[in-house]
Amino acid sequence: MRVYVPLTLSGLAAAHGAGELGSGPLTAYAVTPGLREWYVSDDIEELEYAALNRAAAASLRMIAGTPDEARRRVVVAVDVPDGAAVADPDQGLSAASLGEVRIAAALPLAKAAAVHVDADDAEKDVAAAAAALGAADLGDDDARFTVDGAEDHELLWFGVQEIPQLIG
Repeated sequence: MRVYVPLTLSGLAAAHGAGELGSGPLTAYAVTPGLREWYVSDDIEELEYAALNRAAAASLRMIAGTPDEARRRVVVAVDVPDGAAVADPDQGLSAASLGEVRIAAALPLAKAAAVHVDADDAEKDVAAAAAALGAADLGDDDARFTVDGAEDHELLWFGVQEIPQLIG
């Protein structure tokens, strides 16, 4: 099963230094039954893209909570054994937790399939989205539009061997 772990650039640097993602339990995103039902698709690539976007939104929340953090979303894609990522059945179709899974232990960074990061030109929109996130959560339509502006930027794909250049 492929999971998408949301991070920040400093979190990616820490994972690179430690050789693993977190110490567990980790929150990640994956193609869960709830995500399948919400997205209404059987195309696995579309579903994985939806899970990646859910992780990117979680990365934005991490950025918003850390004022000194670089304003670029980061998601690490990792293949884990079936059963290693568990969806909370009590969350069901809660919009806030669609695709969310828990992983009990740290994930070796060497097992990562790819790293997805915003391009430099997304920083302005990601910064604006991070600043507007609280108001968007409270129902402000203008703030929601600003947050959605960050989602207009596609995350770029990088191989794990490129992490030193990303965190450089």
